[in-house]
Amino acid sequence: MPPLQTVEPQRLYRQIAGQLRTLITQGEFAIGSRLPAERDLARQLGVSRPSVREALIAMEVEGWVEVRTGSGVYVLDRSAQAGKGSRAQQLPADEWGPLELIRARRVVEGEVASMAATQAKRQHIQAMAEAIASMRHNADQGVLPLDGDRAFHTALVESCGNVVLVETIQRFWDSRRGPLFEKLGGHFETVESWRAAIAEHEAILKAVKSRDAAGARLAMHQHMDNSHARFSVSWSHARNPKSPRTPKSAKSANIPQALAT
Repeated sequence: MPPLQTVEPQRLYRQIAGQLRTLITQGEFAIGSRLPAERDLARQLGVSRPSVREALIAMEVEGWVEVRTGSGVYVLDRSAQAGKGSRAQQLPADEWGPLELIRARRVVEGEVASMAATQAKRQHIQAMAEAIASMRHNADQGVLPLDGDRAFHTALVESCGNVVLVETIQRFWDSRRGPLFEKLGGHFETVESWRAAIAEHEAILKAVKSRDAAGARLAMHQHMDNSHARFSVSWSHARNPKSPRTPKSAKSANIPQALAT
């Protein structure tokens, strides 16, 4: 008997992407064709639309599909990409889904904000204010203020005095810089969306300065909910310019209903 191989659980978005890749290789979705809408894929697979979106982003990172503004998601010819400077890359098996990450951050950082409202010292509050000022300056210069954003959330969690929480938030931010989140952000993050996020950070800081633990938690929850919503809008609102040509629509595919939320 051959030796058994270690069985590793797969993240849901990877299972979805795996099914879609199989359908593409089997010819269910022809090269150049448009995939069904997210809501249709979600219904057929029995999963949430955010999970489908994470799967499509993963497939875009790996060079299987292309997202086109105002049009949809199209199947690419991977064989034609070889030797042409393709930017496709293989995702690490442990890469977190960006929308799932935001939901996890909502839980953890909501409590972090609440603790900060009761424990933050002057230097922490000053660091948060400086981080917001940095974010505002970058936005005014047309630069996405990721460094200031990280500095704000770092100052917030450091005020809690718990190294496990600090390292947890740092791990969240390492994933924020991963290829999945960067690709998703490339479609939906704009200076305008960041201005809205800056106002949300200001609301968190205001509650922390007022020693309002419940208000700080609520402000963080609203920030994360809004962040999730900004990354979940229709592809028609994606900002990246894509090819104007519109290939033929995909034929109806027999998608197995084998996944569950």
